[in-house]
Amino acid sequence: MAYNGRLMLIKMDIASVDTTIAGLRDTSITINEQEVDVTTKDDAGIRQLLDGQILRSLTVSGSGVLQDAAVCASVRTAAMAGTHLDLTVVIPGDSTAGGSYTGLFRITSFEESGAHAGEQQYSLSLASAGAVTFTPAS
Repeated sequence: MAYNGRLMLIKMDIASVDTTIAGLRDTSITINEQEVDVTTKDDAGIRQLLDGQILRSLTVSGSGVLQDAAVCASVRTAAMAGTHLDLTVVIPGDSTAGGSYTGLFRITSFEESGAHAGEQQYSLSLASAGAVTFTPAS
């Protein structure tokens, strides 16, 4: 079963209200796990990795059309101040495939752009800044 990518949303807490970051066209989330190489001379030239969770992080990115000046101002302010944001990333789908990631994130990149004959656009990248939980869709 396919799910509509348009329903993948990034929501941020603005004044205790879960607010969708408006105008996104593309959204992605990546789960990263740091590896630790524990290969020795006894391993016959085959790399060995330390078992278990070492250092997990999540990165989120999005880009789109600037539509909501207030949300854009909140994102810009957080980017300039280096503050952490409470975010929820909604993944479309049923209880097997869908759900939401929730946690603190820091904006690592925020770009605003505009072509002469085009709309004003923006892109942002975020990195987890603490524990992130996944809640399956109900």
